[in-house]
Amino acid sequence: MTKKRRSHSPEFKFRVALEAVKGMKPIAQIAQEQQVHPSLVRAWKKQLQEDGPELFRKENHRAEKEQQQKEALYEQIGRLQMELAWLKKSCLVQLTPSGG
Repeated sequence: MTKKRRSHSPEFKFRVALEAVKGMKPIAQIAQEQQVHPSLVRAWKKQLQEDGPELFRKENHRAEKEQQQKEALYEQIGRLQMELAWLKKSCLVQLTPSGG
């Protein structure tokens, strides 16, 4: 009989990672209490430490970054449309018979 793979909610992962970051208990003890593998606790702790600063960034910064990405995509769309028009025009010139 195979075991069903457990999935953990983001809230659960955050609680466990926060407990590991506090350092009040060893990771092995936290893992045993929460019934998860110690490597998961280490991974969640690392992710919290790396991504934690992003939680406190201003919405302003996030919106500005999204706006820059949109502008870059619109610029790329414009460039591709120009290339497509040029290719269509060059193909039509090649397909028209020479009047000679």
